Amino acid sequence: MSLTPQWLDELRTRVSLSALIGRSVRVQKAGREFKACCPFHNEKTPSFTINDEKGFYHCFGCGAHGDAIRWMTDHQGLPFLDAVKELAAQAGMEVPAPDPRAAKRAEEQKSLHDCLAAAQDFFVKSLAEDQGAQARAYLASRGFPANVVRDFGFGYAPDSRTALKEALGQFPEAMLIEAGLRIVVEDRDPYDRFRGRLMLPICDPRGRVIAFGGRILDKTKSDAPKYLNSPDTPLFDKGRTVYNLHRASPASRQSGRVVVVEGYMDVVALAAAGIAEAVAPLGTALTEEQIERLWRMTETPVLCFDGDAAGQRAAARAIVRALPLLRPGHSLRIAVLPAGLDPDDLIKQQGSAAMETVLGAARPMVEVLWDIERVAAPLATPEDKAGLKARLMAHVETIRDNDIKALYRRDLNDRFGALVYPQRERQPFQPQQRGSAPGGRKGPWQPAPPPLSPANRQKMQNVGNGGDRLLAAVITSLIAHPGEILRHAENLARVRTESARLNGLLDALLMLVGSARVLESEQVRTILAERLLEPPTPADFAGLPFGFLVQQEGSAEELAEAVTLLVEIPAVEAALEEANLRYQAELSPETEAEKERLRERLLALRARIGQMSRNRGSL
Repeated sequence: MSLTPQWLDELRTRVSLSALIGRSVRVQKAGREFKACCPFHNEKTPSFTINDEKGFYHCFGCGAHGDAIRWMTDHQGLPFLDAVKELAAQAGMEVPAPDPRAAKRAEEQKSLHDCLAAAQDFFVKSLAEDQGAQARAYLASRGFPANVVRDFGFGYAPDSRTALKEALGQFPEAMLIEAGLRIVVEDRDPYDRFRGRLMLPICDPRGRVIAFGGRILDKTKSDAPKYLNSPDTPLFDKGRTVYNLHRASPASRQSGRVVVVEGYMDVVALAAAGIAEAVAPLGTALTEEQIERLWRMTETPVLCFDGDAAGQRAAARAIVRALPLLRPGHSLRIAVLPAGLDPDDLIKQQGSAAMETVLGAARPMVEVLWDIERVAAPLATPEDKAGLKARLMAHVETIRDNDIKALYRRDLNDRFGALVYPQRERQPFQPQQRGSAPGGRKGPWQPAPPPLSPANRQKMQNVGNGGDRLLAAVITSLIAHPGEILRHAENLARVRTESARLNGLLDALLMLVGSARVLESEQVRTILAERLLEPPTPADFAGLPFGFLVQQEGSAEELAEAVTLLVEIPAVEAALEEANLRYQAELSPETEAEKERLRERLLALRARIGQMSRNRGSL
């Protein structure tokens, strides 16, 4: 069996070293690394560090050092091939089948690296010659310093169909084609892919040239693409490659962030402004593989998009790709440039401080997702608003992590509720003078609304306790019957109470929604105990024997009604508050009738809480 260096690099990249070692050794987070007591020698003070970004462990006490494969061989005692097979199974990778041609392919790839390195040397040389004058003028117009031009390896591809082939005569035509440097078309002679373009090398994480990007310089060639990248080759997969990763990685360890911009010229502009931790995808939307690579550098990369419609679409695509991948502590933040400006424009017009301001104002994904969907379609009708909610919940359902899914559902439901059911600002009540109509106009005297009866007034005062009692009883029932949580998840996400304890319990139950396994009541209690949450006791609902607390006929329907009441009562309360304000401002039969209708509805709902208990007089 022959394993190529590229395959082994990919295996190491897919394995979380801290998680692997954490199965055998207790590890603790320490900044951007993890630490533990060294498993290779006895010690009381941790000197063993694990760096997921770099993919190695190191002990400052005994000098033990290695990667995931070395851990499996040195600590687990596995032979090399068995270690590779074990890690591949964990990473979901297929171990290459025995193939006598694998070594030959590895040698061919090495030759491709040599070929691309030679092409890079040719492009750099061409930039310095007379034929590169136009390319040098373009770089000067962008204001890129000489050290940036040198460090990024700018070059020039002569406007010739054969210049590169002639310069790289030591490499066969087939290799130039396989490296993406030459194009072969049926019934025509092969020709150079890059002609008359400013060239930039694209490198792998080790800094080796694996592809090129070229910008057109002749504006009269309107039919040619402005930017042209190498095609996918044995060395280059544009969906997995992140431009400038090898330079941004060390810079990100200093700054603690990674900035993702739309193109490689944006990366160069940021580097020229002193922001060296910038990277970019390569002509495609950010892919799942690229997001995972970015998370190995920092837990929350900043995605910076132009402030136009295209930038908004790019942000939406990135969010859709990232949602299923979200895990605790790992997300994206979105920064938006001023309309009509790219990073280079902003820096030239307002300075690098303005760019830092934009990056510092990056927002969480959930906020940007809400804003994108809120303006995606009109919200003039109830159907429009229901459509907004459906789109939001469809996004939520793509999240695989159950805790994050529950928190996204609750956050977006809160935003939706605030939009659809806004609370009007209270205005101080100014009583009308007898004999005056609203607005100071003279008019007939209108009597004050009749006072509430003592019994109804007591019911109104008790609703807070009644609501919390009902919620405590509902939570008790859900803990006893976890299968009901999913059924009522959407309504439960809208329930609010001033009790921090009940809110915490409710959040914890919602996080169980979508669990891959069916949970039993005792498992739920264990999860709550681990989160230091104490389940309700009979005292929390005054010992009232609600019917849904016991397993009997109709209890599931009564539980559903109880959850509905927890949502409907606050909604009616809010509507009644607004109706009272309208009545105070406009003493009319219509406003009085609406106020009375809502008051009666609220009393009926509260009375139903009492009816749901066997002890009807307790509420």
